[in-house]
Amino acid sequence: MECVFGLVGDGFAVIVADTSAVHSILVHKSNEDKIMILDSHKLLGVSGEAGDRAQFTEYIQKNVHLYQFRNGIALTTAAAANFTRGELATALRKNPYFVNILLAGYEKDIGPSLYYIDYIATLHKIDKGAFGYGSYFALSLMDRHYHSGMSLAEAIDLVDKCITEIRSRLVVAPPNFLIKIVDKDGAKEFAWRESISQA
Repeated sequence: MECVFGLVGDGFAVIVADTSAVHSILVHKSNEDKIMILDSHKLLGVSGEAGDRAQFTEYIQKNVHLYQFRNGIALTTAAAANFTRGELATALRKNPYFVNILLAGYEKDIGPSLYYIDYIATLHKIDKGAFGYGSYFALSLMDRHYHSGMSLAEAIDLVDKCITEIRSRLVVAPPNFLIKIVDKDGAKEFAWRESISQA
């Protein structure tokens, strides 16, 4: 019952993910961060098997850092997306990772961008996207209300509409969501939307 979705606005990209760690019929925790800060200006929102999610995202993060360390320049968002897709494609024929990824980033000369990478290594540059059961509701709402050049306030309002719809329509809806944004100032946590507080 995972849900990850994101969109590109005017000078920023936002990724939202549920924070439930679930196995079978058990909820292990409600504050799992599924959005990794890849580097100073990139976010990686991931859904999928918990072990694959942790292992693959850390592998990508460390390799992106290694590239920057070796070459003295950071990968662009497009380059990071293509590298991630290549690693998934290679693993697909050996020991596949069951992870679906939304990769958001910001470059000074290009602006914000969002990439969709699924578990069979499909890569697309998109303006809005979602994974998981919540995507049925998030995508329909974004189709209705999304427009290019959205302000941050408009984007967060749309995000809140998506979260409300997922909570009210999905049978086993995740209670808590984490919102992170990336803009010219870098990648950062923006807000939590909690209906269950974690003690």
